[in-house]
Amino acid sequence: MKKIFQIKLSIIYVLLFVVLTILVTYFVSGLNFDTKNVKLKELSENKNSCDLNIVRLKGYKYIRPLMFIDSECEGSDLTSTKQNIEQIIQNYKTYQGVSSASFYLKDYNDNQWLGINENEKFEPGSLFKVPILMTYLKMNELTPGVLNKEILFNQPFEINKDVVFKSKSIQLGHKYKVKELLTYMIEYSDNNATALLNNNLQPEVLIKLFTDLDLEAPIIDAKQFLINAKQYSYFMRAIYNASYLTIDDSEYAAELLSKCDFKDGILRGLPKNIRVVHKFGESGTLNERQLHESAIVYVKEKPYLITIMTKGKDIKILSKLIGEISQLVYKDMVSKS
Repeated sequence: MKKIFQIKLSIIYVLLFVVLTILVTYFVSGLNFDTKNVKLKELSENKNSCDLNIVRLKGYKYIRPLMFIDSECEGSDLTSTKQNIEQIIQNYKTYQGVSSASFYLKDYNDNQWLGINENEKFEPGSLFKVPILMTYLKMNELTPGVLNKEILFNQPFEINKDVVFKSKSIQLGHKYKVKELLTYMIEYSDNNATALLNNNLQPEVLIKLFTDLDLEAPIIDAKQFLINAKQYSYFMRAIYNASYLTIDDSEYAAELLSKCDFKDGILRGLPKNIRVVHKFGESGTLNERQLHESAIVYVKEKPYLITIMTKGKDIKILSKLIGEISQLVYKDMVSKS
């Protein structure tokens, strides 16, 4: 009798264990299911709240080459960088007579970006020389031999610009190959070389460059053209990505830009051994100066792109501001690499 009782008790224990196991399994499965649902919901919400901005090259029958791809949201890893730059800009506004500053950063390590007042438009000044360079390289792709064409500089130009940062210039009465004029325009920011190139440029190729990059095309011979920091960065990005010009022409453009002799902006905030592809531009009036610069900075083979546009009373103060922002960004990028 005792033995039968023990057997029944064992059976009850087994049944209780089975029931308990089923209950636990059901509970855990339900919990996992709910957790997965929450995670999927979060991913879905993140995806919907932060769409992608994709720019593709148009004009082809079967293909749409990829130009750029960006998240609509700023990079979360760059929050502290943004806060520090905003503080620098505010200090210069309060104490140094800076009226406005705009900033755009593209971190190629993880494709993140950030902007500060990046949609305000400025007069690009000599920054416009980069699209002129790209236009001539595209013209040479379409009609090989353009870069070797000689142009005579036989008449001085009335260039109404009060330029502070001056360098080398072409000489009146001399002939120059287009390739040489591009060197003067980019390395030395020579306005005479630029004017001579403008007189021989195919405007339809320049306009197509802008529209292909999803930018508003400039009106040829207009007295003023405005662009913001984020938009201007498209030209530097197109060169870096080799997504518009051929690979060889993109490399050639970047090499020219690496020889730009302007050292009073982004470069003043960087170590001397750092490779930089950059272009600066002056504009504005005597009452309100503008100084801008855009650069691809190579940190341990992990580059980032920055474009800084500024307005203020003293152009030397603006160059100092650009240098200080550049230095801060470099330190942050080095700490991430």
